[in-house]
Amino acid sequence: MINKHIFYDRLTATLGSVASGKKKFFANNIESQDFETHIRASDIEVKDLEPGLHEFRIDSLEGPLDAAILVHQFNKSRLPTIIYHHGNNERPFDFSKKSLNTFKSIFVDSPQAISANIIAIQAPFHDLTLQEYHENISDLSKFMAMLSVSVSLVEALVFRLHGLNSTPVVVSGISLGGWVTNLHRTFFNSADLYVPLLAGAALDDLFLHSRYCKMAGSLARENPDKIVRALNFEDRFQAVTERNVLPLLARYDQFIRCDRQQKSYSDHPIKVIDKGHITAALSSRELRDHILSSMRRYIVSSRIQG
Repeated sequence: MINKHIFYDRLTATLGSVASGKKKFFANNIESQDFETHIRASDIEVKDLEPGLHEFRIDSLEGPLDAAILVHQFNKSRLPTIIYHHGNNERPFDFSKKSLNTFKSIFVDSPQAISANIIAIQAPFHDLTLQEYHENISDLSKFMAMLSVSVSLVEALVFRLHGLNSTPVVVSGISLGGWVTNLHRTFFNSADLYVPLLAGAALDDLFLHSRYCKMAGSLARENPDKIVRALNFEDRFQAVTERNVLPLLARYDQFIRCDRQQKSYSDHPIKVIDKGHITAALSSRELRDHILSSMRRYIVSSRIQG
């Protein structure tokens, strides 16, 4: 009998596959430029970090895309800053009682005050209806543009925060946000610490070999080499030698397969929890503790070295 963590992941993949119908990931197009080209096409400047919502229209290879940040709390003194990126198809700025989003559960609903500046990012397409979202991610190039715009927005925030002497700057995110976290480290590595949750650098594995492959269109599954070339960034990620990444993975995760994604991190220390993808995402206390303990560990280490 399979455990509950595996069961919920498999059920989610099955239901998601039915709900998406013909508009699965990359069902309509699997042609795209690489991540580096996508990221270079996106450029944004963040000037204002006053608390509240800030919306942006950002250039991309797929034309202008809308993204946003929420400055949840910001103290202009020299506090550390956490930049957090949500997971796939979350509505990160929905704080209603019935909403299910990880930014709310980890940060907004924290039982204790968090001594840090906290900024959340909303990726392109995540203010759309579910149908509109699926229409966009059925195109590989639009999916990669979505991630790349988020990466560029993270970089604009890091640049602005360093200019304000906020230190350290911690970039974190879950699942989709974890991929953004690792992509930023790969192509910029300008933050002080990276805390990816439920992600690695073998993004291709999610759509080709995990249970989540049910969410990929047949065009993608029948052309695995193209998906690997477009989405796998392990070599570039591992070429970054700084010891500045503290990932969290879930042992029973049927989407972000623990054994496979561990290889992305070489000998970096990895926290593994006994959850699946869904049950880990719902474990807000464990996720919060990992982000905050990683930040505190970095601060203590920096003081000792300094």
